[in-house]
Amino acid sequence: MSDTYDKPLPVKEPLTDPYWALARLHQLSIQRCDECGHKHFPPTDVCPSCLADAQSFEVASGRGTLVSWVTFHRAYWDGFKPDLPYNCCLVRLEEGPLIVSNFRDQVPPDARMGLEVRAVFDDVTDAVSLVRFVPA
Repeated sequence: MSDTYDKPLPVKEPLTDPYWALARLHQLSIQRCDECGHKHFPPTDVCPSCLADAQSFEVASGRGTLVSWVTFHRAYWDGFKPDLPYNCCLVRLEEGPLIVSNFRDQVPPDARMGLEVRAVFDDVTDAVSLVRFVPA
């Protein structure tokens, strides 16, 4: 964990607090509709499938497959300048939802669509842990 983390941090709000609490425990979570069972990410006030407002969080396996990735050569926030170029990835979780994140390190040398990946967490502050992905 860094003493000074100068990248954007999540804004605390009731809708996402359960996600961040589980992330702090190094558990990846997704939202599940209590009415139809649809699993989705990011958290929403209503189910994107049936519009019910009864939502629960459940711990996901943390396993998924790489859908795509990109290397950024421009820092859209000053905190990312020292990391240029930096990588972002799109992962389809085993449970179905897509999640945008980062690789823990560099793009894996065997990166390809369908690469099996797993979630790991970086404790970036005393209160925030961010999910990253590594090859499974």
